[in-house]
Amino acid sequence: MKKILTLSVLLLITAALVFAGGQGDSSSAPQRTFVTIGTGGVTGVYYPTGGAISKMVNQKYDDYGIKATVESTAGSVFNVNAILAGDLEFGIVQSDIQFQAYNGTSDWKEAGPQEKLRAVFSIHPESVTLLAADDANIETFEDIKGKIINIGSPGSGQRGNAIDIMNAYGIDWETDIKVESLKPSEAAKMLQDGRIDAYFYTVGHPNGSFKEATSGTRKAHFVPITNIDDLLASYPFYAASFIPISEYPNATNTADVATFGVKATLCTSSDVSDDVVYAITKEVFENLDTFKGLHPAFAVLTAESMLTGLSAPLHDGALKYFKEVGLK
Repeated sequence: MKKILTLSVLLLITAALVFAGGQGDSSSAPQRTFVTIGTGGVTGVYYPTGGAISKMVNQKYDDYGIKATVESTAGSVFNVNAILAGDLEFGIVQSDIQFQAYNGTSDWKEAGPQEKLRAVFSIHPESVTLLAADDANIETFEDIKGKIINIGSPGSGQRGNAIDIMNAYGIDWETDIKVESLKPSEAAKMLQDGRIDAYFYTVGHPNGSFKEATSGTRKAHFVPITNIDDLLASYPFYAASFIPISEYPNATNTADVATFGVKATLCTSSDVSDDVVYAITKEVFENLDTFKGLHPAFAVLTAESMLTGLSAPLHDGALKYFKEVGLK
């Protein structure tokens, strides 16, 4: 009986040592971290952008222990608020919305400056784009008066852009047009069904929504947005841009269309770990050629250009990487 008891004790001790050894081995592995990247509508460029970033990070799970997922959201304003509330770790945000949030203007006038907001890097340029049905008789921007115009859902950056340019033209968006507040994924069908005359969308090109909207039986064209000097002087985050008509062979335009735009940026909070932000920044920048091949809108990217258009402070994790490689 004593021998059996002694043997049992020895077996228990051995099992405990083996378990402890296993525990010691696992402590050397990276701690698991789950992050969510807020994007935008599924027809825009934000959603595949978030998918591209998460794919690159998830491939290095054994190195970093980071598991990234993507969430389709209402857009930039939503993403900023969700980041600051801790509901998202990262979000893709228009550069103008980043500026407004950090400085406490526009949607954050009452709440004040969102000082925990941090920039990671900028991504593709986005053009403020207005597409109109040919039979709506909207040839110039001023022609939108009295028409049914979709300006985007509340909480989207495109809605703010649309209001900014209408204000610049002296058009009261609440009284001079008939407003719809649809998501871009709904707008193309509504245009083709004759339920709206035109719609705004701030997005990188080429874009699926505009390809759909210009490929139906109701012919459509992009409306030029010119006379923007005062707008650009008032808002430093805007820049002149154009819509490459070669990407939309079914649109009735015959040349590139002038407009203006912003940049898409990856944002986070100062509360997010430096190690996590460093790892994500490193994977994107060290595999930039791969990243650029994931969407046509990324073709113009360079490491240097991805540090422009940032109006919130860089996150310490991103700054650490940029200093290491001589970008800062």
